[in-house]
Amino acid sequence: MDENNNFGWFLAGAVIGAGAALLLAPKSGKDTRKYITKTTKDSKEAMESSGRDLMERGKQLYDQGKKIVDDASDLFERGRKLVQG
Repeated sequence: MDENNNFGWFLAGAVIGAGAALLLAPKSGKDTRKYITKTTKDSKEAMESSGRDLMERGKQLYDQGKKIVDDASDLFERGRKLVQG
């Protein structure tokens, strides 16, 4: 969880730094707007991709946990049947 928090702070710093660089860059307004539009689109795509990856990983972990619980339940039930005879 701490790793995700650090990544969030890093991402926020990167966005703030990029924004400051854009405002202080010696480019024309038209060029700056084009650059902002492209960068925003690229960032959106990267975030969507990261979100999909995170969702997939979460689903994998959920499925693994469910399998472990099901296996443990089966073992418990077999042990109970053995004890009862």
